[in-house]
Amino acid sequence: MPLLDESAFDADAAWAGATPVRAPQQWGGIRLDWLYTLLPSLTRRTACPERARDVLHEALLRVVTRTGAPIREPQAYLRRTIDAVLADSWHEASRWVGLPDDHAEDASHGTAPSAQHVAEVRERLLVVQRVLRVLPPKAREVFWLFRIEGWSHEEIAARLHISRNMVERHVMRAMVDLRRVQLAAGAP
Repeated sequence: MPLLDESAFDADAAWAGATPVRAPQQWGGIRLDWLYTLLPSLTRRTACPERARDVLHEALLRVVTRTGAPIREPQAYLRRTIDAVLADSWHEASRWVGLPDDHAEDASHGTAPSAQHVAEVRERLLVVQRVLRVLPPKAREVFWLFRIEGWSHEEIAARLHISRNMVERHVMRAMVDLRRVQLAAGAP
């Protein structure tokens, strides 16, 4: 497949919805002048023009580099691929949680945690570690992936080659064991 010939269209004219300078060029069955009309709506969806271009680029690459039967409706396929790229990026972004700024935390609270609070947190961590050590290895791995890494049940099932129902059982067993220890320790 030929590389994209950027001289084949006027990006500003394509962005504004005007007729391209030359006859519309296609890449992978997708008209390039139509392609750039997607950027305004993508910019609204992503709230960032650079991110919108990245999403459009990723989706276009997925479409033109795929193998298999030819696509009957490449523009419709590209729109669905854009939705998939957006979902993938939002899912990936949801797995990361920003850490608070240390200086902002000190300014808002004024003091560091007390020694007693630190000791209580350490004791709870030791209890959780003991509970996790007695779990069967598969249940421990499932619990870690679900609660610590933030994976979905479907992702864990696919990775470990077990059913979604089994993933739910492993998570539930770990949660029940942790709750039992928490109640035995007298915590609410």
